[in-house]
Amino acid sequence: MNIIWILVAFTFGFVVKQIGLPPLIGYLSAGFILHAVGIEPESSLETLADLGITLMLFTIGLKVNFRQLMRLDIWGGTLSHMSLWVIFTLPFLTLCSVLTSIYYFDITLTQAALIGFALSFSSTVCAIKVLEDNSELKTKHSDLAIGVLIIQDIAAVLFLLAATGKVPSLWAISLLGLFFLRPLIRKIFDASGHGELIPLLGFMLALGSAELFELVGLKGDLGALVVGMLIAGLPKTNELYKSLISFKDLFLIGFFLSIGFTALPTLDMWFIALAFALVLPLKLLMFFFIFVGFSIRARTSFLSALLLTNYSEFGLIVASLSVDQKWLSNEWLVIIALSISLSFICSTLLYKYAHTIYGRKKDQIIQFQRPQRKPHPPALQSTDIEVLIVGMGRVGTGAYHELVKSYDSKILGIEVDQQRADIFQENKLNVVCGDADDIEFWEQVHLESTKLIMLAIPSVNEMKNIIYQLKLSKYTGRIAVIARYEDERQELLHLGADVAFNYYAEVGMGFAEESMHLLKS
Repeated sequence: MNIIWILVAFTFGFVVKQIGLPPLIGYLSAGFILHAVGIEPESSLETLADLGITLMLFTIGLKVNFRQLMRLDIWGGTLSHMSLWVIFTLPFLTLCSVLTSIYYFDITLTQAALIGFALSFSSTVCAIKVLEDNSELKTKHSDLAIGVLIIQDIAAVLFLLAATGKVPSLWAISLLGLFFLRPLIRKIFDASGHGELIPLLGFMLALGSAELFELVGLKGDLGALVVGMLIAGLPKTNELYKSLISFKDLFLIGFFLSIGFTALPTLDMWFIALAFALVLPLKLLMFFFIFVGFSIRARTSFLSALLLTNYSEFGLIVASLSVDQKWLSNEWLVIIALSISLSFICSTLLYKYAHTIYGRKKDQIIQFQRPQRKPHPPALQSTDIEVLIVGMGRVGTGAYHELVKSYDSKILGIEVDQQRADIFQENKLNVVCGDADDIEFWEQVHLESTKLIMLAIPSVNEMKNIIYQLKLSKYTGRIAVIARYEDERQELLHLGADVAFNYYAEVGMGFAEESMHLLKS
């Protein structure tokens, strides 16, 4: 990738960042602009895009619990939504053909069904990016959304196999033996230390598994996802995940840029893509009512539906194959690419205010919740908790152990990850599982005696959401937060935090204070 690509991508990403939009919107715009001025895509761009998708699916696998995919609400909800969306698309495209004279709409029912199928997918790239930015990968709505995305990805792979007539090799059966390599991979991880060998091992597993699946006639990206799921839960998978995040984000810029090089759109194509963007609320409602119908909490259903309210890069792959097979015209590939781009913008902007919207409209949204909904964390009945620590990572756990020396049982930790919360409880720590972004969670907590709430979490966006939820729940005590940078610290103080601990500066001061006694010996 030459310097022009990097300059334009950075410029557009930087500009949209300054007006409060996610940089990926800038990257999408940069791709269309580069194409419009006549710059041709280089092969390195496609390579970067492919690497980004492969690494993304591998990192998703690291966070997936395979048992969750077997849940009826995930695979049943996914297939129900895809079917309903295809059924909706048929009369929608028929209506468009009646109301307009654009020749793109002179299509058969089979072609309309293909278009509906391509647009029934939700974007894995967009949803994961939003979840990572908000540190919500361990929440219940994240589990639900990611489960749906994985089932959709599997459906796309099955379609590609059926459409191309490409039958996997008999050697594909041997891939079942990968499961027996898990103990060996664990030993290799343990012996790799904590340096550059960890991300290098991640690249080897992600790209190697993709190549292995390609060799036996299966889609390579599916291999990266499967191997990621295979090693999920190993002691160093969290470290591996963190080491690959920056690489994945960098390579995905190539993917966003490449969308703009699909083709140059006409004004008619823009209007059609805008029409598809305008029906996105229907996709949101479909997901929401399907999830609620499976007895999932209204909040989880709402947030998951918001994450899935977009069109997918897999839709572009389905459309591209349909064009190659002469099932659709080239124009529809451009229209679907534009629709995907617009949906990314809508989805990222909308989710930015998701928790605020739910907090304000909770009473209306919760009306659709079924009485036999799945249980959520029980109410916290204790009324003598003086300090709540939200986030039991290294910082939160360290603060807990220090404060418990003075306050004993008056300290309570809140951890969003159920497995981690269970481990803390087994070790006799006063920790419960809960989602601090959830206004219903705070409505269950007796905050009358709580003097201090400490937010020991890495995401500024999540801390902002929690501060907002605490205001809605009429909390009157003090709030302490941590921040990595001075501008983040000032923003959190402005929003209502009483103390903002500058992580890097204060750790240095504490390190010096703890070491001063060595000079006197």
